[in-house]
Amino acid sequence: MTSLSQDVLPRSVPRIAGRSGLVDRYFYFSMSLLAAVLVVWGFSRTIDRHLIHPPVPVPFLLWIHSAVFTGWIAFYILQSALVRTRNVRLHRTFGWVGVGLAAAMIPLGFSTAVVMGSYNKHLLHFAAADAFLSVALGDIGAFAILIGLAIYWRKRPELHRRLMFLANCALLEAALTRIHPYLFIHSLGYACVDAVILLGVARDL
Repeated sequence: MTSLSQDVLPRSVPRIAGRSGLVDRYFYFSMSLLAAVLVVWGFSRTIDRHLIHPPVPVPFLLWIHSAVFTGWIAFYILQSALVRTRNVRLHRTFGWVGVGLAAAMIPLGFSTAVVMGSYNKHLLHFAAADAFLSVALGDIGAFAILIGLAIYWRKRPELHRRLMFLANCALLEAALTRIHPYLFIHSLGYACVDAVILLGVARDL
């Protein structure tokens, strides 16, 4: 009886860790959903007063920025789902859509940061406008480098998916600091981003 239990138990209980375990198979898809949850959670708290009903009308460029970057989150979920369901051919085909989307996001991100920096400084008289401009430029710069490397190493899956994950993390700081005023006041946005990245480290370990 003991021998039979030892033979059956490993086959009946799904592996959690290790190659082909649940973590290995579902990690990146789960992280794409986590990113979507964090973005919706964070921006849902400020979108009404900062975009839909702002005290001073915002530049139309911000609406374009919001639509394109939301599209990126949806694209990342789609690509992660295609890999998870082993539709690699479709994943590679749609990947070129992602290249075009990323190519649009980078100049759009830089230009939106500059325009909104001027808006915050001259129209809202926000004292820390220059500091926030540097943060936004740093985020999009990090995204540009990581997504460029992910595209370059697209034929090396282990590198590609890690770089895509990190590129997505580079965009989360703005959403994370909006989740709670405490995170914004104490500048803990990047600590939260690091916590998400550490999930990737834990997955590899």
